Amino acid sequence: MAFILLWKLNEKVVLSPNAIDGGVTRYLKSGGLLIGRTIASLLTMTLATSMAAQEGPVSMAGHQICLQVWLAISLINDALALAGQALLASEYTRGNYKQARLIVLRVLQIGAMTGTALAFLLFFGFGSFSSIFTTEMAVLDIARSGVLFVAASQPINAIAFIFDGLYYGVSDFAFSAYSMVFVGLVSSAFLLIASPIFGLAGVWSGLFLFMSLRVAAGFWRLGTKKGPWKVVWSESEMGMMEE
Repeated sequence: MAFILLWKLNEKVVLSPNAIDGGVTRYLKSGGLLIGRTIASLLTMTLATSMAAQEGPVSMAGHQICLQVWLAISLINDALALAGQALLASEYTRGNYKQARLIVLRVLQIGAMTGTALAFLLFFGFGSFSSIFTTEMAVLDIARSGVLFVAASQPINAIAFIFDGLYYGVSDFAFSAYSMVFVGLVSSAFLLIASPIFGLAGVWSGLFLFMSLRVAAGFWRLGTKKGPWKVVWSESEMGMMEE
């Protein structure tokens, strides 16, 4: 199917390496940065799973239930991030920076409110569907303790995903990638130290740190007003100077 698609495309355009222009080069560079970012995130999550597995099969099973719930809810937060990305990219490319700033603030507010709502829903509702995963009481006891982490982390998770969408909306791929590598290294070091001492509590604390540092990096990036954000906030600064 892929070869048929390429053959049909070649009838419309010239698919030659010599035809690659600057736009495609930028696309490949951005893609490379995002691949590096994804690898950094996956390595951190894999390390967390590895440390949880060392606690034994029962603890690992309880951890995996919590992680699966966490990842499932992350898809909701990711949907908010994609919507924010599309809205911000539209206004950013049009040069409507005032509206772009408003979108940034609104999607962060919506993300925080959504994360808080999900936290309450999960905290009070997990017991209703926990038996879907297993009927082993030992595993469920661990999962119920872990769900406290999952619920408490939802506001942080939502904002972290929102920041991902904002990065992509203004093509701030470099900072997104480099910050993820740094955050992943710090969180991995914490996991290696805390997990052998505190067990699953150390693993969940490491994951909470991972998401919290992503949020901190996002607010720091907005606060410095560097890179593409310098243009987004420029009109605001000009208005203050004129007053």
